[in-house]
Parts: sequence; C-alpha cells; structure tokens
Amino acid sequence: MIRKDNAAHRSPVLGFNGACATSQPLAAQAGLQMLLEGGNAVDAALAAITTLNVVEPMSTGMGGDLFALVYVASERKVYALNASGRSGAAWSYDAYRAHGMESVPERGAWAVTVPGAADGWFQLSAKLGRLPFDRVLQSAIGYAQEGFAVSPIVADVWRSCEALLQGDPEAARTYLPKGRAPRVGERFYQPDLAYSLTLLAQQGPDAFYRGPIARAIASTVQKHGALLTEDDLAAHTSTWVEPLSTNYRGLDVWECPPNGQGIVALEALNILSGVDLASMPFDAPDTVHYKTEAIKLAMADALGYVADPEHVHVPVAELLSPAYAAQRLAEIDMRRAIPDPLPGLHLGNDTVYATAVDGEGNAASIINSIFLAFGSGLVAEGTGICLQNRGNLFVMDQAHPNCIAPNKRPFHTIIPCMATENGSLRMSFGVMGGAMQPQGHVQVLTNMLDHGMDVQAAIDAPRFYYQPGLTHLIEPYFADETLAELRRRGHDLTLDEGGIFGGAQIIMVDPDSGALVCGSEPRKDGCAVAY
Repeated sequence: MIRKDNAAHRSPVLGFNGACATSQPLAAQAGLQMLLEGGNAVDAALAAITTLNVVEPMSTGMGGDLFALVYVASERKVYALNASGRSGAAWSYDAYRAHGMESVPERGAWAVTVPGAADGWFQLSAKLGRLPFDRVLQSAIGYAQEGFAVSPIVADVWRSCEALLQGDPEAARTYLPKGRAPRVGERFYQPDLAYSLTLLAQQGPDAFYRGPIARAIASTVQKHGALLTEDDLAAHTSTWVEPLSTNYRGLDVWECPPNGQGIVALEALNILSGVDLASMPFDAPDTVHYKTEAIKLAMADALGYVADPEHVHVPVAELLSPAYAAQRLAEIDMRRAIPDPLPGLHLGNDTVYATAVDGEGNAASIINSIFLAFGSGLVAEGTGICLQNRGNLFVMDQAHPNCIAPNKRPFHTIIPCMATENGSLRMSFGVMGGAMQPQGHVQVLTNMLDHGMDVQAAIDAPRFYYQPGLTHLIEPYFADETLAELRRRGHDLTLDEGGIFGGAQIIMVDPDSGALVCGSEPRKDGCAVAY
C-alpha cells in the first residue's frame, strides 16, 4: 500500500479518438467539444485553458502568461512557445530603489508585467490549430455571459482571497459582486470578461495589446503609480523557441527553456538516472531522500542561473551535461540532508494546466497563470481581467542574472512537459503549482517509470514539496518509519495536505494499443475526459 489512509483510487480514463485533462470539469468538457467538432489537440487545449479563465479565475487568464509544448504527429516534432510578458521600458533597479523598494512587491501594480497569454493563445491557434480562433473561445465567452456553477475547490480558494480582492474597488466589483466570494454551486457571471473575450475573438491580439484593453490595463497600473504603459503592451511579442530535452529511462522528456524552470526537472532527472530507483520501494527513506536531494540541487542551480536568455547567458548545456549530473549525484550524502545547497557551476504558487491529445496523435501541453491567486489583486477597469504579479519574481541584486531591468522577462515558474520515445508521443502532462511544478514532474515521472504506477496512481501517490530557504512539506501518507528516518537525516519536514502539492494532468499513449490513458488530479476539481 502506498497511502496510509483508505482513499479510493480512481481508474484511469481511456479512449482512442481524443482526450482532454485539466483542473475543472467544465473546461475539460470544452476541450472535448473541440475534438468532437473536428478540432485538433491545440484547439482542445486552448478551449480548456480559455474556459479556465472564466471558471477558475483566481488562477489564470488573459492577464497572465503562457508556455506551451505541442507535438505535431506528422512531423514527429515538438514545438515550444514562450508567451511570457516582459517588464516595462521604464522598469529598472534604480527606478524601484528611487521609489523606496528593496524588492519587487508581491502584490499590486508594481508587480504587474505585460501579460503574454492573449498573444500566446492566438499564436498557437494560428500556427498549429485547426478551428477558427473565435470558435475556440466560444465556451469561455458563453460561461462568462451565461454564468457557471462554482466548483468546491475553486470556491474555497476564492473565499480565502476575499481580503485581497476587497483592497481594489474594481476587483471587488468584479469578483465579489455580493460583497463576498461565490459559494459552491452558485451561478457566477462575468459580463466584463465576456466583453474582453469577445473583442479578442473578433479582432485578435490587437484588441488586447493596441486597443481598449491595453488602454484599460495601462490606465489601471498607472493609477496606482507604477510604470507600465500602452507602448509596453504594444511592444509585446511571443517567442517560438527550441525545447530542451533529456533522456530518462528510454524516454525523451521535453521542457521549455529558460526563462522558465523546466530545466530543474531535467537536471534532477539526469541526477536520478544514476540511481537504481526501481530497486527501491516507492516510500522507502532512501527513495525519498534521493529524489529530494536531486530536486534541491537542481533548484539551487535554477535560482542561481536561470533568467531571460535575451538579456544574459544561461548555462543550459553545462547544467544538463552528464558530467555535471554525476558531479551533483556525488554530492548527495545518504546519511544527511544538504541543508542549504548552493549553485554548483563555477562560471567566468497558482496556475492552470490543460493537455489534449487528438486521434491523429497530435498533443498540446499548455500552462497559463497569473502567478499567485488573483495575481496582483488588481483588475483592469471595465475588462474583468485580473492582472498577474510576475514581476515579483525579479530580484533586486545587480549581480544576479535575474535582476530587474527594462523589457526583460522574469524567472518563471510555469512549465508544461511532454515525453516521446523514438520520436513517437508517449505522454503529455503537467503539474501546476509554483515551485512544485518541476518537483511534480520528477515525482510523477519516477512514479511511472521507476515504480510501475499507472497514470492515476502516479498522480494520487503522496508527494513532498521543497521551497528553498522557506519550507519542506510532505503529505502525511508516507509510512511513519519513513518520515522518522528522513527527519533523522536532517530533513526539516512539516506534514501538510491539499493544493500546495500541485495539480497534475496526464495523457499517456499506450505503446501497444494506441489507447489514450488519462489521469487527473484529486487535489483539484478537475477531470480527464476521452472518447
């Protein structure tokens, strides 16, 4: 037994013709509808992601950023899109210090970077989708206009953010229209967001970056004294980039490159490739210790080196080299935990995820976020768009590669993932949740590839969460003896449960039958659907 409780284990969802998995059932259904109408995986994942903008508004939307991986079966190729936004042209270390700031604030207008998601949606649809862009947005527009029934976990998070939303009159008007968060099952309408989505459907990204939405965003930010302009929004571009990969247990695992943290998962997998995890029980102390230490070392490297590659050199090749993985593995002491690992080279927390696979073998792995729940806490007036707070991830250290600077993308947490075998798709998946994301990729993948779990069991299995310098949480379903031994080795563990451990969604292609085998996160409201 993996779990100490008697929680029911759901079966995987299976189908041959198409599948969609995400964190809210209405969004999963929206994706499936695109497949039934003849759309491809990109259309389905976009319909799910844009619907999540409405039905899970604290996590995602046009006011945030997006990263995507798309597998095109006819080309046997993985495409990667970086649709994260940049800082404003007036953002600088000196400007923030002149306003009395020693760090970029966690919330508020000074943390608002240019939102990249709207352009990302359009770019994915135009390049790799099949259905018209306006058709893909119809589910989101419909739920915004006609309302939707608020689901349980969404309602809980919404209620926890009431004080934040009450701090901005427009946010309160939009998301607390009765003076409180909506309750479970209550119908919630978003007419302003329906207007914004309709403009985007009709006019494309210009409506967002050069039209009335851009004016509303810039006006809202400037009203609070911060430094984002209409010109900053007009200058935004998404970037098609080359994905990164490493081979783990025979599978090529794909991630987006920096400024995202996908390299953490790849480096940790490289380290663990030198460990015979398959010979160890899933919940043995050595198993958890190895995984934890590999993730800690990889995260230390990411925090030391990952930044916007358009501004600084990021040593990707060095971090992913076999020799460096062997060096880092040698640093793991099985008798004691590394208390505070440092970067090893010597050189001169709320998100949504959706994945879809169609009957032709195409796959889309898309992650979209406004960072913390309800992002900056600000809503652009008259638009229904909650603005992200990604600027908070810049650092105020001029010697650091991720130091705040003009027109720069910050270090980013959101990371989609895929796995192929000999060029054929095997998995499209992601694990939402801030710093949990690369850790979730490693834990879910090793659960399947080393410990023989099916996709749903790999998601259900207990997890740990390490946040450098802050906390080390673990779910209370590991054996008591394992928890005691980990503590004896110096792991400062706190037992916890719930959404902090992320939200995974997986679609796996059975290599023998071609069936789509889907799993969805029990820690969220979501589901997987297939036909």
